[in-house]
Amino acid sequence: MEVIEIKNNIERILDNNKAQNIATINLKNKSYIADYMIVASGTSSRHLQSLSEILVIELKKLGLDNCRIEGKDSNDWKLVDAHDVIIHIFHPEKRDFYDLEKMWSEEIPKEKAMI
Repeated sequence: MEVIEIKNNIERILDNNKAQNIATINLKNKSYIADYMIVASGTSSRHLQSLSEILVIELKKLGLDNCRIEGKDSNDWKLVDAHDVIIHIFHPEKRDFYDLEKMWSEEIPKEKAMI
């Protein structure tokens, strides 16, 4: 499956499961860790957990195995590693605090791309 298809499926899954404020950041030429980062908000710690678990299950159905959830013990943040797409799911206050969209939307010179 192409990376763009994976990204589109993740956005659809998040939207269908009532994730809020879904934002996609293109990381190409900014980082070697992934091609895209998707940031979304959940309404409660239970919603964050459900969204992360649903993503892993649905991606596995699409043939994307070995996706991992980080932050299982956190009540306000989850990360799903879908290989070339990284998904951060935050409680709204934590999302505002970390402001990943602003950090990753700035242009980074190619020679300073982070690993």
